Amino acid sequence: MRLRLRLDGRKPRRWHVRLAERAAALPGIVIEIDRRPGQGPESDDAALPAKAALLFRLEALLNRRPLDGLWSPVSLAAFAAFPPPSTTRPDIVIDLCGDVPVSTDVRIWRLAFDGHAGEAGLLGSLLAGRAPLATLAEDGRVIAAGRYGTEAGGVALTSFEDGLARTTTLILSALAGTGPRLDAVEIERAVAALPTGLGAAALGKRAGKLLARSIVRRLYHLCYRAPHWRVGWRRLDGPDLVDLRTHPESGWRDLPDDGHRFYADPFPIDHAGGTMLFVEEYPHATGKAILSAVAFGPDGPLGTPVPVLEEPYHLSYPFVFERDGTFWMIPESCANGTIDLYRSTAFPGGWIKEATLVSEVTASDTTLVEHGGRWWMFATVRDAAATVGEDQGIGSFSDALHLWSAADFRGPWVAHPANPVLVDIASARPAGHIVSRGGALIRPVQDCRKGYGEALALARIDRLDMGGYAQTVETTLRAGPRWKGSRLHTLNRSAAFEFIDGSARAPRFRRS
Repeated sequence: MRLRLRLDGRKPRRWHVRLAERAAALPGIVIEIDRRPGQGPESDDAALPAKAALLFRLEALLNRRPLDGLWSPVSLAAFAAFPPPSTTRPDIVIDLCGDVPVSTDVRIWRLAFDGHAGEAGLLGSLLAGRAPLATLAEDGRVIAAGRYGTEAGGVALTSFEDGLARTTTLILSALAGTGPRLDAVEIERAVAALPTGLGAAALGKRAGKLLARSIVRRLYHLCYRAPHWRVGWRRLDGPDLVDLRTHPESGWRDLPDDGHRFYADPFPIDHAGGTMLFVEEYPHATGKAILSAVAFGPDGPLGTPVPVLEEPYHLSYPFVFERDGTFWMIPESCANGTIDLYRSTAFPGGWIKEATLVSEVTASDTTLVEHGGRWWMFATVRDAAATVGEDQGIGSFSDALHLWSAADFRGPWVAHPANPVLVDIASARPAGHIVSRGGALIRPVQDCRKGYGEALALARIDRLDMGGYAQTVETTLRAGPRWKGSRLHTLNRSAAFEFIDGSARAPRFRRS
């Protein structure tokens, strides 16, 4: 396949080079770069305004972030390895700047964000406070679509670069013939929501708000430890949250912490006639989480969580299950670039690493389920590294769902041919055990459109096989009068108890 990338030669960027390098590495792809200056008003509208660079520099200064990421400008010499357009007609032209004319002889793929071409469309959506919906379309037919996310919603530069990283994911998936899709209704809604303007006045207003928020954020961090999560629990005397689809009238009780650490990601399991709860324990002093456990009696926790697993790197999301008379766990170990399986030799402790299931991947919140005679593994994955020696991934941790399958949970695991099967910050990232209700599989997911872990959604799995994946979000739950705070993050249950987690405040200075 002869592929031509059309970019605006006035403003080539590092992400263009990265995209070209990774596309050229695909089998059967011959790539060329049309690097002429953008032509016409369409290209001017799609281009990032010069004032955006001032905003990014201010953000980098206030947040102590580098300016040499995917956004950073490069010279045209960076494309020396790729030839300019030849006289041979390309099979596909990918229009990244909005000025490629309609053709009956060449397939043209047009990139848009909320219906607007180019980088200006992406930044405009972010500054309007939305999760940008990216579409790659040919003659009006959507080839691939995704709703992008970020863990840095208050920083336009990082959010923008997270979007550029996921754009690479989207384009490469489309070239492989497996581009992720979104519901047509979602696409129509996003296109109808026009981005805000990117003129000097709008960007200046944004800079003023940025400075004010930075001051408020620093004052908050002086007074409170952040982030700080808390675990909620209740005894099950009736339907659970999957059946209720709302918070119970009784509300939730907190698993107490001392303010110097928080507990999150609750995963209970039935044991010896009771419940053992596993949690992420995050001591603020170390900045690195371990996994801990506490037994529950009929009236609640019997003491405080005790450490059961620690590694040199951060651990969280202790996905624990029982099989073949043994307890197993797959904790999140994305900081190590692996998905690892542990076996307990002295429950609730004695965890030893049994196997590395997947390596060289930055995967979050790995979740297993048995379906159709196979095991299926769910996790969100950052965009892959482009070169040897680069970090394991870049971009958002939460918006791209990948699947693997295996005959046995110990592996070997095979990646789904359509990975990522979903790009959606509102429903990709797992949030607890998948459960069966009325013959359907219900998957708790995180809705991170308004920030990481802001809401919990329940998605019905409509298709799960090697041919594809589909789901429908049925319910979205948030914090409120019965679960105070600003976030709702995880959902799990045992036979006797149900658990959630969400945000909390931990003052740095407490009266004794």
